[in-house]
Amino acid sequence: MGLFNKKKKQNGERNEINNKVLKERLANAALQMLAEGEDYDQLAYTVCEFGYLFDIDGHGLEALFKIKTDKNTFYFAAQKNSLLKLDLNEELFKGTTDTFLSLHR
Repeated sequence: MGLFNKKKKQNGERNEINNKVLKERLANAALQMLAEGEDYDQLAYTVCEFGYLFDIDGHGLEALFKIKTDKNTFYFAAQKNSLLKLDLNEELFKGTTDTFLSLHR
């Protein structure tokens, strides 16, 4: 069999961007990392936007998302079983999202 006739291996990645329950869990966990009065005054108009959300066999979750509060925008990453608050800006968020998605399509 030639190099170009090999079957593509199943990589065990699932795009979970439409998984509402998982997104709500991650967003709620991220909100718990924010401090009332310092990071937000009220959560009434808070928005969460995901750049990507994948579940990878043998690895776990890979996600990048942001939460916009009435005071600021906060960036988060889920890696394996950890949730991290990141020091990013919008340009890095978009660039990282674009790069990750181009590698995992």
